[in-house]
Amino acid sequence: MGLIKLAAAGAIGYALYKYANRDGQQAATAGGSENYSVRDAGPENMTHKPPRWSKTDEAIDESFPASDPPSTY
Repeated sequence: MGLIKLAAAGAIGYALYKYANRDGQQAATAGGSENYSVRDAGPENMTHKPPRWSKTDEAIDESFPASDPPSTY
């Protein structure tokens, strides 16, 4: 009997969670990928070009948004 009550409480909790987050899911899928633009790597594609640009800067710019840093240090 306790297992049935636990399952019912879990189902009710899940239903309430889905009900509370239904607007956020629709907004995320409705926008798609056209809400942002991605620029190519390199200083020639920047709006404001940096005064100095090293090989390390280029490697970091090329690896963005990867979680691993470049190995050129």
